[in-house]
Amino acid sequence: MTAVQNFAYIMVGRLPLFGVIGIISYICLVITGTIMVLNRKTKMRIPLKYHVGMARITIIIATIHGFLALSVYIF
Repeated sequence: MTAVQNFAYIMVGRLPLFGVIGIISYICLVITGTIMVLNRKTKMRIPLKYHVGMARITIIIATIHGFLALSVYIF
């Protein structure tokens, strides 16, 4: 598993890869929530398929982030 740990610690700018993926995951989560807030609070209508698509992308990215972050401490 050291290969996964080495992969998780690849530096992207000043942060390790799993940190960057965590930030991307959080941004995707905010976008997913914003889609529904815009649909409920404003007249702007974004189709539900975009919300569902962003939710799927968020789950995938968060799972990758979690696996990389846990691999650093468990393996």
